[in-house]
Amino acid sequence: MGRNTKEHILKSVREHNVEYIRLQFTDLLGAIKNVEIPKSQLGKALDNKMMFDGSTIEGFVRIEESDMYLYPDLDSWIIYPWGGEGGKVAGLICDVYNADGTPFGGDPRGTLKRALKEAEKMGFTAFNVGPEPEFFLFKTDSNGDPTLDLNDKGGYFDLAPLDLGENCRRDIVLTLDKLGFDVEASHHEVAPGQHEIDFKYTDALTAADNIQLFKLVVRNIARRYGLHATFMPKPLFGVSGSGMHTHLSLFCGSENSFYDESDSLGLSETARYFLAGILKHAKGFTAITNPLVNSYKRLVPGYEAPCYVAWSPKNRSPLVRIPASRGLSTRIEVRSPDPAANPYLALAVMLKAGLDGIKNKMKLPQKTDQNIYIMNETERKKAGIESLPSTLKAALKELKQDAVICEALGKHALTNFVEAKEIEWDMFRTQVHPWEREQYLSLY
Repeated sequence: MGRNTKEHILKSVREHNVEYIRLQFTDLLGAIKNVEIPKSQLGKALDNKMMFDGSTIEGFVRIEESDMYLYPDLDSWIIYPWGGEGGKVAGLICDVYNADGTPFGGDPRGTLKRALKEAEKMGFTAFNVGPEPEFFLFKTDSNGDPTLDLNDKGGYFDLAPLDLGENCRRDIVLTLDKLGFDVEASHHEVAPGQHEIDFKYTDALTAADNIQLFKLVVRNIARRYGLHATFMPKPLFGVSGSGMHTHLSLFCGSENSFYDESDSLGLSETARYFLAGILKHAKGFTAITNPLVNSYKRLVPGYEAPCYVAWSPKNRSPLVRIPASRGLSTRIEVRSPDPAANPYLALAVMLKAGLDGIKNKMKLPQKTDQNIYIMNETERKKAGIESLPSTLKAALKELKQDAVICEALGKHALTNFVEAKEIEWDMFRTQVHPWEREQYLSLY
């Protein structure tokens, strides 16, 4: 049962002097889009009658079938803590529908909803997600364009004066708090200029919505400080990249389906099957959780990023870690996703992978407590540890070969995503990069 009603939203507009409303949705590649309307058009939008041209959006539809509709999720109503003297701006997150009233197959939010319905049919009432998105802050130039100049020299958990982004990060947290986020922690990350803000776990759909709203807030607040916030996975060579470790658990009513107090690790059979599914399909879903050419500059040994398909209850070098908390907090932590991922698609494919493990009662491989980074190839092979794809091209090949992940995306999203990413890879492959000139121009 939804918390918000049309009447409640219209009342909120009157009471808070809202003049404009952003009808927000996400394209296939994870970019936030919006149609901004004056308050006079809000009633029409709340009746699901707001049309837009879908042919202009990445991965949506062709020009000859462009009429699409935005169906606002009333529970996503939010009033932004910024706005001019002319009135405040509010937002609604929308699902995308075809002109005939059916859900659009290429809507990422709809993709996640389909996966959640499958979990519901299997008896799970909630798929809970706790994301940990990281980002870098760079200085901007006189034109407001980003530079590669960092505004601090801080490291993990540092404070001012080393962490000069502290005030910006605090302002971000305060803004998120006003928007209803339950922020658990914020701190400087390992690399200079790198930050992390963690918010409390919630149901998957809300978590994906929150990730998109989080990115919007971070970028807006950073701009006020003369900074550019980027969620690019690896903006700088020689330092750690930005990840988005994602904590996952399934619930049945008030019970955590991943917990079993009689098990030596406190993990239920369901948790073990789910984890086995994650490991089985990890290579197949990597193109979705790590969708950029640049993503694979992060997934290399030596920078604490997972590049090996393995799991451990304590070791942080494998793909999946089991945090120490048990009971209702029992969960798995998938460490490979990065913050450039479309959160709706990323959560959909990870859920689908885990459910496949449960349905087929997949056997969980042996845990890996040794530091995989110091193991050689022979040792990894003997332990049955495979590597994640090392390039976007290799990841796309794995994606196309994984029937379960392809099914999770659906034909429309799969076809358009792969097409866009193959173009991206080809553009990168044919470009002449500065490294090549530095290495070869004088020598040859």
